[in-house]
Amino acid sequence: MFRVLVAAAFFVLGQSAAHAAELDAPKIVGKVIDGFVRPVYHGFHQATSQLSSDVKALCSAPSQAALDSARKAFGGTVDAWSKAEIIRFGPVTEQNRLDRILFWPDRKSTGLKQVQAAIQSKDETAADPAKLATKSVAVQGLGALEFVLFGTDADTLAGTDGAYRCSFGASIAINLDTMAGELEKAWDAPDGFAGTWAKPGANNPLYRNNDEAVSELFDVFVTGLEMDRDVRLGGFLGKMSAAEDKPKQAVFWRSEKTVDSVAGNLAGMKALFETSGLGDALSDEMRWIENSINFEFANAARAAAGSEGPLTEVLADPQRRGRLSYLSVVTSSLSELFGKRLAGELGLTSGFSSLDGD
Repeated sequence: MFRVLVAAAFFVLGQSAAHAAELDAPKIVGKVIDGFVRPVYHGFHQATSQLSSDVKALCSAPSQAALDSARKAFGGTVDAWSKAEIIRFGPVTEQNRLDRILFWPDRKSTGLKQVQAAIQSKDETAADPAKLATKSVAVQGLGALEFVLFGTDADTLAGTDGAYRCSFGASIAINLDTMAGELEKAWDAPDGFAGTWAKPGANNPLYRNNDEAVSELFDVFVTGLEMDRDVRLGGFLGKMSAAEDKPKQAVFWRSEKTVDSVAGNLAGMKALFETSGLGDALSDEMRWIENSINFEFANAARAAAGSEGPLTEVLADPQRRGRLSYLSVVTSSLSELFGKRLAGELGLTSGFSSLDGD
């Protein structure tokens, strides 16, 4: 899976180093862990537990109402994951969990083909959560479950003809719930990754000083904003005209959660920024940076709010499509504010990103 990579970490330069040295990394990171990271992973686990329960209920007593409930739970899980997804380091990188939860983009339709093959052949190993966890990442996560619940012939889930398809879906949902529980537990452990991030030092294997610990936090914003602009939106939204739009290349287009997932990413970043208190480290004359960031997050939320629904319908409406284009512009503005303005004022300068095109 394509992965946004930052090839060089944030680093301290020249006279700005004094600002970076004043940042209390343990305090900032501690607030982020307790006030954002742990709550969003808890929320994700709650959502996957509901999803697992509803999909299993659908399999036990198939009906349209049960299918509607399972689909609603899927939407709730996407919403919860979209906020947690911005934390692309730590326990989620272990055991390939990030790709196992969401294998995307899938430019060669690898996942789709594997999911369709499993359904067609009624692969019993895919319907076993323990065995599914050892299979291709493409059949384990949200993308695979979306096709099961919303893809071709998904309506058979409302009756007995969808028995295998449902058991496969239940296996995926259970697998997601297992990973969500593991992530919640890993971040809650006092001697786990949270402790490593919050206590930088010479003997720390990952974060030798405050600058490296705070830089990890800044990278969440820089990487997340570039991901939303260049991959999530840029992956389907034509650059020059609507004729170039490719709605079926968008994440979660079948479940009509494409825009919701981007909005969730941005809402997560907004909450993370507020929780971190990074704005408080700015001098009075530079507080405009914090105000501008909050202003642009509000603009992003408004743009996304007018663009929900089936993506083909959104893109066919010039006004609603325009909101998506504006959303892309806002992510660029936020990227500038975080990666250059805020980071520069605090004595941190971002390095090369693979999405910059340099």
